[in-house]
Amino acid sequence: MRRFEALGRPRPEHVDAVLITHEHSDHSSAMAQMAREWKCPAYLTELTHREILKLCEDGPVRKIERIEYIRCGAPFEIGDIEITPFTIPHDAADPVGYCFRSNGTKVVIVTDLGYMPELVKHYLREADLLILESNHDLEMLKVGPYPWYVKQRVMSRTGHLSNALVSEFLADTEVFDGHARHVVLAHLSEQNNNPDVARISAEEALGRRAAEFAFHGTLHVASQRVPLGPFEL
Repeated sequence: MRRFEALGRPRPEHVDAVLITHEHSDHSSAMAQMAREWKCPAYLTELTHREILKLCEDGPVRKIERIEYIRCGAPFEIGDIEITPFTIPHDAADPVGYCFRSNGTKVVIVTDLGYMPELVKHYLREADLLILESNHDLEMLKVGPYPWYVKQRVMSRTGHLSNALVSEFLADTEVFDGHARHVVLAHLSEQNNNPDVARISAEEALGRRAAEFAFHGTLHVASQRVPLGPFEL
């Protein structure tokens, strides 16, 4: 709510739905509070719901009145927005990214994935707004404070995207079409990344694109503490 206020936006009086990507606490812990406060359904996969219930055996999540199960690759609608969840590689029960379409506009959000399989690249094509994880700088991660087993998890194919992997994607004209009006680098680690490092890495990659495939949109770096937007599409 503070972030809405920081953007000069009024506190929402009505929310149609809460969408969950996976059960990890930084993505699901507020689900029950939000669903109750706005009396709206929570959308998530059945496997993710089961895992959340295991993690919160006596928690408020069990009191959510409306749960809507979703399936990867199966579109559903909320109002005039068509939403398609798609599978991503992460160490969770059934993690998903989301593709939103409405009135000819496409928005994709995908964070918490260790690499970018062809399926994910498919959903990223022709996005007008792309919110993409750029979690860590490899060298910062290697010398950073995390225990070695956590570093291995982050670097694994079910961990998180590095700046280097994101740069490979942004530079490759065969997989990133450059169509987006806005690209947002998101889910940056506070211990193993730096906004300037992530931005420089992405800008260098975009600068390597051939002139006929140049990116003419705007690159943004999301902060964990200051909100971005709103974006006009």
